[in-house]
Amino acid sequence: MATATYKASRTATVASHKFGSPLRRSQRVAGYVFIGPTFVLFLGFVLWPILYTAYLSLTSWGGFGAPRFVNFDNYSRMLSDPVARRAMIITLVLTAVTTVLLTFIGLVTAVLVNAVWSKVGVLVRTILFIPGIVSFVVSAVLWRLIYDPNIGTLNRLLGAIGLDSLQHAWLADQKTVLPAIIVVTVWGGIGFNMLIYYAGLQSIDPNLYEAAAMDGANTVQQFRHITVPSLRVVTGLIVSLGLLNGFKAFDVIFVMTGGGPNHASEVLGTYLYSLAFGSTSGSIPQLGYASAFSVVTMVLCTLAVIAQLWLTRRADR
Repeated sequence: MATATYKASRTATVASHKFGSPLRRSQRVAGYVFIGPTFVLFLGFVLWPILYTAYLSLTSWGGFGAPRFVNFDNYSRMLSDPVARRAMIITLVLTAVTTVLLTFIGLVTAVLVNAVWSKVGVLVRTILFIPGIVSFVVSAVLWRLIYDPNIGTLNRLLGAIGLDSLQHAWLADQKTVLPAIIVVTVWGGIGFNMLIYYAGLQSIDPNLYEAAAMDGANTVQQFRHITVPSLRVVTGLIVSLGLLNGFKAFDVIFVMTGGGPNHASEVLGTYLYSLAFGSTSGSIPQLGYASAFSVVTMVLCTLAVIAQLWLTRRADR
């Protein structure tokens, strides 16, 4: 009797694990129903375009007719294309400089707002965050007017304080166009990074600073040995976001300079656009070659995400 009861119980348990209870089955069905539309949208608007772009990067196609498969010729062409090499170098330089500046200035600003300017912290945070909520296109238009050599605010200000010799056509000079764009990028992103760091500062135990002060640590030492290590995860996030934004830079540069003068501010995004929509090579679209740049950009962004995950795991140790 006991043996029969055990076998029946065992059979029911196996069946339950194999087929699931009615409640568990209904929960799974409900889960599939909820994620189904999102999964379909992901397949149609994310995964399929990525796969199709990867396919086009292996073809020669101008947008009409059937694509002609050329294997990896587009990627080898990138290595011999002087504009492509220059765009890659400028993209890497822009990404590295803006990421370092935004990380460092964002951290220092957050510390100042939290400790030094605490009485007017809300006002300062609001002022610093305003550029971050303005559209990048609007910011680019405003700064293009500021840099204008004839009516621009910058040259007028330099003239008003007696520094006429420093007046310059900032966006028309190959030596100054990239620094000018870096200023705009930092101006637009510093408020966002400051808020992230400011939120991270609130999670640091104040007792750590009190104990360090009792041991004779000054402000710089507390910043170095308490603040910076405690914000490693936040720093990893900000660095990865900086890398992502740098690798896919397009809107600000396209509106301000279009990649000029003479490709001095050309990045992967602007060169990709000019190739895809026929602004180069006699206005003949080169969608296959442009797709190769899209794949390279996607790989760089993927590496940025991997770097963020690595930094986060290392910080948690």
